[in-house]
Amino acid sequence: MIKRFISFEWKQFFRSSSWQKSIAINILMIFLALYMIVSFLALGLVLYPALKKLYPENDPFIMFNGFLFYWIMADLMMRFFLQKLPVMSVKPLLTLPVKRKTIINYVLRKSAFSFFNFLPLFAIIPFGIMLLINDYDAVNILVWVFVMVLITLIINFVNFIIESLSSQIELSFLPIIAFVGILSALNHFNIISFAELVSKGVLGIVDSPVYILIPVLILVALYQLNYKALKQKLYIDNSLKTKTQEAKETNLEWTKRFGDIGSFLQLDIKLITRNKRAKSSIWILLIGLLYGLFFYPQPMYREWEPLFIFIGIFVTGIFLINFGQFIPAWDSAYYKLLMSQNIKYEKYLKSKFTLLAASVIIMFLLSTPYVYFDIKFDLGFKIILSHLAAAIYNLGINTHVILFAGSFNRKKINLDERAAFNWQGTGAVQWLLGIPLMLLPMLLFGILFWIFNFEVGVIVITSLGILGIVFHQKIMKHINSRYSRSKYKMIDAFSQES
Repeated sequence: MIKRFISFEWKQFFRSSSWQKSIAINILMIFLALYMIVSFLALGLVLYPALKKLYPENDPFIMFNGFLFYWIMADLMMRFFLQKLPVMSVKPLLTLPVKRKTIINYVLRKSAFSFFNFLPLFAIIPFGIMLLINDYDAVNILVWVFVMVLITLIINFVNFIIESLSSQIELSFLPIIAFVGILSALNHFNIISFAELVSKGVLGIVDSPVYILIPVLILVALYQLNYKALKQKLYIDNSLKTKTQEAKETNLEWTKRFGDIGSFLQLDIKLITRNKRAKSSIWILLIGLLYGLFFYPQPMYREWEPLFIFIGIFVTGIFLINFGQFIPAWDSAYYKLLMSQNIKYEKYLKSKFTLLAASVIIMFLLSTPYVYFDIKFDLGFKIILSHLAAAIYNLGINTHVILFAGSFNRKKINLDERAAFNWQGTGAVQWLLGIPLMLLPMLLFGILFWIFNFEVGVIVITSLGILGIVFHQKIMKHINSRYSRSKYKMIDAFSQES
């Protein structure tokens, strides 16, 4: 039966209509995986001599275990945001004489072969070899490596539970942030020293291998918890149950003031406020608005003035970047219907531009309190000037870059999937957009800053934005032409099952 399951998934993967379109992304992910493997290998090889050099009076093995708690927290965070949990199409199997127990065990055991379970071994095993070379007891090191494997699998199944809880709430990243944040805070303020508890626990098992039964029992218990959770959901009619809630009417009459694009603005606003995936664009505004607080209070960042323009573009353009990168994929569910109507692409794109431009202006106004850091640290209003220049650059350049890039979008978006850190609908366009949107203006500003001064950089960035605004109509005609040429390709792509 396991062989049949593997055969089904193999055929499903290669017969998928989107497989060939994802080849570029798959190649990119392979290179990323190789990079991570090499990085972990290097970490495992240099860890022993590095700890010996930094802490010459301490045992590197004991020092490493002292940091193990932070290793676990980092692993858990990385898995939540990057690991794709094993999924198989089980609905067709539920009508066949296949035991649910077999299906659930296959899904859970499949997760044990995740790349993220093997990745830590590329650091753990080389570090263990370095310990053996330096005359550590072979039995103790083998027990330690086995314990690390058990800890990795425990993290894997804890991630299952957190993912399950996250899927039930709108802000899906809150459970993992709360879990890691609370444990880290308790450890940091010495309320409960988890770092010491984990270190003593692992070293205790190494000294007395009989205690290895404890992590084994924890792993078994987590497996059973996940088994029961999946068993409760594995019914053919489970997906038929829907939540019933009172419909709320929103007054959007004010959009009529925008004339012939008002109806499109209404559609966008309803899309953003009524769908889980799109609604994340609203919540992410808060993160973008507070982004500067990670940098401006720190002296080391205040002295690196080219960073100001990067922060300004991110703060004033957070909605532009987060929402705009998926235009027109937000409308992919009804794109064929939309394009069959007697409407002009010009009005459709004009409404998108208006929404993005309005967000830039609003975010700049909301970010004006950052002038506090200019006054407090006597920066000569460089922060607020950078934000103003960035806002103008976003209005004149980045809005057009986003809309032009949208004509290359070929991946549909499921609006009902979880809102945060969802890679569904992400293609090569989204991975490459960061270069023209953020890196190029920062690089240009940095060159001008080092050759001339801060003021020249601000003037050039502002001037580019103003030029984009002046030639807006001509640029939009070119973008409109590009969308018109790609119209049927996008219709065909959005019609495909993902």
